[in-house]
Amino acid sequence: MTATADSRMGGEVGQARLRKEDARLITGRTRWTDNITLPGMMHMAILRSPMAHARIARIDASAAREMSGVEAVVTGADLADEQGSLPCAWPITEDMKAPNAPSMAVDGVNFAGEAVAAVVARSAAEAYDALEAIEVDYEDLPVVLDMEQALADGADLVHPDLGSNASATWEFDSAAAGTGGSADEAISGAEVVVERTFRQQRLIPAFMEPRSVVVDPTGEQTTMWSATQVPHILRVMLAMTTGVPEHKVRVIAPDVGGGFGGKLQVTPEEVMTFLIARKLGRPVKYTESRSESLTSAHHGRDQIQHLTIAARRDGTVTGLKVKLYADMGAYLRLVTPGVPILGAFMFNAIYKIPAYHFSCTNVFTNKTPTDAYRGAGRPEATFAIERMMDELAAELGMDPMAVRERNWIAHDEFPYTTVSTLTYDSGNYEAATERAKELFGYDALRAEQAERRRRGDAVQLGIGISTYTEMCGLAPSRVLGSLSYGAGGWEHGAIRMLPTGKVEVITGSSPHGQGHETAWSQIVADRLGVPFEHIEILHGDTQSSPKGMDTYGSRSLTVGAMAVLQAADKVIAKARKVAAHMMECAEDDVEFADGRFTVRGTGTATTIQEVAQAVFAAHDLPEGVEPSLDSEATFDPENFSFPHGTHLCAAEVDTETGRVRLRSYVCVDDVGNVVNPMIVEGQVQGGLAQGIAQALFEEATYDESGTLASGTLADYLVPSAADLPSFITDRTETPATTNPLGVKGVGEAGTIASTPAVVNAIVDAVRHRGVTDIQMPCTPMRVWQAIHGGER
Repeated sequence: MTATADSRMGGEVGQARLRKEDARLITGRTRWTDNITLPGMMHMAILRSPMAHARIARIDASAAREMSGVEAVVTGADLADEQGSLPCAWPITEDMKAPNAPSMAVDGVNFAGEAVAAVVARSAAEAYDALEAIEVDYEDLPVVLDMEQALADGADLVHPDLGSNASATWEFDSAAAGTGGSADEAISGAEVVVERTFRQQRLIPAFMEPRSVVVDPTGEQTTMWSATQVPHILRVMLAMTTGVPEHKVRVIAPDVGGGFGGKLQVTPEEVMTFLIARKLGRPVKYTESRSESLTSAHHGRDQIQHLTIAARRDGTVTGLKVKLYADMGAYLRLVTPGVPILGAFMFNAIYKIPAYHFSCTNVFTNKTPTDAYRGAGRPEATFAIERMMDELAAELGMDPMAVRERNWIAHDEFPYTTVSTLTYDSGNYEAATERAKELFGYDALRAEQAERRRRGDAVQLGIGISTYTEMCGLAPSRVLGSLSYGAGGWEHGAIRMLPTGKVEVITGSSPHGQGHETAWSQIVADRLGVPFEHIEILHGDTQSSPKGMDTYGSRSLTVGAMAVLQAADKVIAKARKVAAHMMECAEDDVEFADGRFTVRGTGTATTIQEVAQAVFAAHDLPEGVEPSLDSEATFDPENFSFPHGTHLCAAEVDTETGRVRLRSYVCVDDVGNVVNPMIVEGQVQGGLAQGIAQALFEEATYDESGTLASGTLADYLVPSAADLPSFITDRTETPATTNPLGVKGVGEAGTIASTPAVVNAIVDAVRHRGVTDIQMPCTPMRVWQAIHGGER
């Protein structure tokens, strides 16, 4: 991968440094939660409902309690008075319907996989054996699985006490907001109108490390180790849910093996383990099986998308109307209701759409709850608008790239306020697209496609385009407040200058594979002039890192690292006063660069390490200066981060079998200035794999009784490297203007952009056979059926 711009911003920043984290990860010296063993620790196993919707008539655990090694059997009734309701931090409307969400079911179950009892025993094997001795009688209730049927008059209800399966409807209208015209008027007066319905299938995060939690209640604090993305949020929510004072709770996220949003949660298992350990007064561990993870950890996506786009015959878009149904599953988890709302701001994408209306109805079903999954609302929006741009181009007989070029925001129009109220600070869609087309060989592939169609080849070639942007660095607290989100989006960082000149960096961001320890060290090394190897990053422990909003939404670098950077600047400001005193000069005459303080115009100098030693000794400090350089900062950005790029996919489709082969894939992303190109490349390629997986392989399906039919990795098809092509990646660099480093988020970009690029390529390959859409995942069967059902 060769960037088209120089990403070097300093001595360390811009280097493709090997990750500090990797040595212990690849040599087995990791500390996963399941590796933790404490004296006297017990093991917990959970009995889960096989029924999707039922009353609990009877639970008999007497036999289980008598089994060897069993310490306790706990049911929902035992926890009813203290478990509270699992938190939902995003009430998107004032009238949003939110059911009580116990960590363990008490009177009834609402999805297959919901916890109904737990066994605590001396070993995990004894705990699991005892589950089989628990008898539960269920009384069946009607199962609700289809969103549109769930909203029909007289439909069976998931939660009868709420009176409806509709949780909330959230709307945005550009005419009402004053950011554009009326979408209805644009559609009624349009020269061309295209309507389509797309299905975002349900996905499972399928992180590598299953969720695990260990709770030790034996100290002054109750300490929880959890495979979580959000230790700080988890601590606050545990206190609020259970009533245990926050200062008596410590949460540690040790090494965490992936999350993709799937560990952005306060889980039933965490609350159950916490309460049961405290009841027993002994440490308790729970680690889920892979099938439990697939069945009971939250899912993602699952939307029905109705879109109408209006345009002139020259391809200029004049209006867009979006109507969504979003499946919440049985309960509202931490940010479940807000996930589809994030997409509301991205349906207009990189385009100058003058009129826009969005509405989303969140629907309860008897399925596993949904919540954030890599991209969280923005992949869904990008898929829909990029599919619609292709459909509009087909309707007009235009090249789909030409339609995009006609409508996108030009590089000289930034900053640009969109119809959905966001202000994009910077971008250059033309440069990224031109580079992608060059690497892809766009014109030659179009010529080959035409020749294959002329010959009537059995294997046809399709070209898919995705020109995307995304709002990430989820942060501005005022914006989140305006959307009724229950917390802020700031981040905290601190720096400790040790007496020997070494540095400890404390960050509120909590990594689970992103490379914080490396990137933060590079940033601080450049800022303080301290060797990369002399910097230690501390994270993921609410004791050593007491303040933070954690890691999700591509916010770590654009928000978390900025707090660390500000803390570093405060260290320098403190050290400058001492350095001036040491060198017997005015503070205004002191300059700092590369770790050295110098007196302007002279050869007099001292290093930041020497200042640190002098401060530690405190023998001769300036009057009123305390003996510490340690500093902390909290950063709350003024705006989101807006990476963008162009992804191009060439797909070969065998019209006789439906088989799809990705022949080539090119992406040129613009993530602003780059701290570590190797980390960026890893994030892009990992994101591509997940986005392509949605297009071709992955789908969580249920049978008519509400049982997850894809509850093992034999049925839920997560691709391996062998299933994917080699990617050609490149970058353009348009610095962000909203943070000091000019960086943008990258963690979700590949996932957001790749799904529509692949599906557009597949549809493009067989559009001449009458095909206008293929529901994801585009399996050979579905592709074949679309071809042979679509022939005229």
